[in-house]
Amino acid sequence: MSRHATTDPARICVTNAKGGTGKTTVAINVAGALNDRGRDVLFVDLDPQGNATEGLGLTDAYDAQPPTLFDALTRDPSLLGDLVVEHEEMDVIPSSIDMLQAEHELTIADLIARIRTQDHGVDPAALAGFALNVTPETVTGDHALDTLDRALSTVSGYDYVIIDSPPFYGKLTDTGVFAAGHILIPALAEATSERAIELLMDQMAAMERQTGTTVGTLGVVANRIETTSEDEMMLEWFDAAFPDSPVWEVRKRVALQRAYTEGKSIFATDERCDMAEVFSDVAATFDEQFGYTEVTA
Repeated sequence: MSRHATTDPARICVTNAKGGTGKTTVAINVAGALNDRGRDVLFVDLDPQGNATEGLGLTDAYDAQPPTLFDALTRDPSLLGDLVVEHEEMDVIPSSIDMLQAEHELTIADLIARIRTQDHGVDPAALAGFALNVTPETVTGDHALDTLDRALSTVSGYDYVIIDSPPFYGKLTDTGVFAAGHILIPALAEATSERAIELLMDQMAAMERQTGTTVGTLGVVANRIETTSEDEMMLEWFDAAFPDSPVWEVRKRVALQRAYTEGKSIFATDERCDMAEVFSDVAATFDEQFGYTEVTA
C-alpha cells in the first residue's frame, strides 16, 4: 500500500534540544526501518551542524554552493525539489554550512510577520535590511514558521518525511515541528532528561499558541539504555510522562555507530544487530498510525 498516491506524506520531526541523546542516529535508523518496510522516505537534515548529512555519507553536499536548504527556507520554497540527493535507502535534503545563518534569518522573518499583523507602526522593510534573503514579500502569514511546510508542499512521491531537528530551541526547530505536526522524542535514561523534556513540552505549547496548530507526540525512544537503577527509574518516568505514547528502548550497540560511520542505517549493513528490531517496531507502529497496512519490501 502506498499512501502518497492519494494523500500527503506523513511527516515526523525527531527532536530534543538536549545534546548527546543520539537524535540523529535515531532519525537515520527510523528512516532506514521505514525504507526496509518498502516506504519511500524523504529525510530532511534541518540541523546546521549537518550531522545527519555526514551520517548518511553526504559530507560533500554540506559544502555545496547555493542554492541550499537555507535558500529554500528563507527565499524560495520551490527550490527544495532541486536539492534532493539520492541515497541507497532514502532521498535526502542535506544541511549546509549556510544553515548556520538560518536561525537569525527566520527570527527576522517572524518579527516581520508580527509587526505586520500587530500594527506596531514599524515598516517591515526596515527589518529586511538586517537579513540576507528575507524580505516582507517572502513572509506570507501572521508568523514565519511555515517556511519548511511550504517548501515540502512543492515535492511529492513520498510516504514519509523524516525531519532531523537542530539540538536547540528556536525558530529553526519550531519550523521543523510546525511542518511535521508530529514529534518523536529521543532521550537518554538519565535524570537530566526530565528537565529537557519538560522544556520541550513548554516549547511545543508556545509554538502551538503562536500558530494555532496541534503537535502530536508519537513516542519516546529511550536511547543508549544500560542496566542501572537510574535507567530503570527513568524508564518508569517516561511511561508516566507519556501514558498515551509508546516508549521504545534502544540499548548501546557499537553496530549502530559503525553503520553511521559507513553512511547508512543498520538496515543497509551486513551486520546483525538486535536493536534493528526496535527500530522495525517504531516503523511498524508509524505505519499503523498513518494508515499503511502492508509491508512491501
